[in-house]
Amino acid sequence: MKKRSFTAAIMLFSGLLSLNFIANAQDSEPLIISGSVDTYFKYDFSEYMDEAGASNIQTFFASEQNSISLGMVDVALSKQVGKASFVGEVSFGPRGQEQSLLTAGDGNSFHIQNLHVSYQFTEEFSMTAGFMGTFIGYEVISPAANFNYSTSYLFSSGPFQNAGIKANYAFSEKVGLMVGLFNDWNAYQDFNGVSDFGAQLFVAPVEGWNAYVNFITGSPSGTEIDLTTSYQVTDELNIGLNAADYSAPDEAGGFQGGALYLQYAFSDAFALGARGEYFKAKDESDVLNVLAGSSVTAFTLSANLKAGPLTVIPEFRIDSGSENIFINKDMNPTGSASQFVLAAVYAF
Repeated sequence: MKKRSFTAAIMLFSGLLSLNFIANAQDSEPLIISGSVDTYFKYDFSEYMDEAGASNIQTFFASEQNSISLGMVDVALSKQVGKASFVGEVSFGPRGQEQSLLTAGDGNSFHIQNLHVSYQFTEEFSMTAGFMGTFIGYEVISPAANFNYSTSYLFSSGPFQNAGIKANYAFSEKVGLMVGLFNDWNAYQDFNGVSDFGAQLFVAPVEGWNAYVNFITGSPSGTEIDLTTSYQVTDELNIGLNAADYSAPDEAGGFQGGALYLQYAFSDAFALGARGEYFKAKDESDVLNVLAGSSVTAFTLSANLKAGPLTVIPEFRIDSGSENIFINKDMNPTGSASQFVLAAVYAF
């Protein structure tokens, strides 16, 4: 009798688990796979690249001279079941490894771009924890999300990733706030403990216009205040702006600058975009190849030629410094540098 009762209880429990699994399966969204593949050719008109592979214009990512070169293979997985969701994203290739992420302790390049979980407590409030692409700035590592292929000085100088925990609250469709605690910049683990506080205020004043005011501070990271905004003026014309000020700890330097983005879509297959940037290194230290106390202005003109998921990007760029921070054909210091890039990006 006891054996029959126990068997019946097991069958009942199994049935309840099955019903619960079916209910959860009905609430489950499909696994989403997305990502990109990119490759490029770059020609620096001074034909300069040093023995360590550094190029004349030392922003990311198109660095190799006169070569058909690799960007990265980027693969992201995401899924939501009920109120819980996750994102896992890995990259293979120079753009997504040693050029943008720290190496592991054994010297191997780190592959993870994003690895985080989220829970949507209410329609307005959610929390996310893990290793996340930074909330700072206008441009990102993935070439599929940028109009220009080469990146700005502001992007190349700021954080790429923030590991930590953050809370998001949407007061309305037009106003939102994020606050979080994070490790030091670009560190997926920080044995010194959580060191940074970050916040982001989102506002959408009118339809088509979004603005983000970003703030992060901590030691040894320093403090950065960043404004990122874009306005879809018409179906064809988009205007974007990124402005930032960064101060290193103990008055050890930093940078400040701004970048203006203008993009016009002549058709679904052809768009033209320009980026103009001013960037200044503060007096105490160099930033990238910009000498302490000096500045650089950069102009980039890019076309986007689209054939379904494939985008071909021919791009011309010229950078001019207030000091002779570049190298000319005679291997002498000069105040300007220019380059041509032809990139191909396939997004899926």
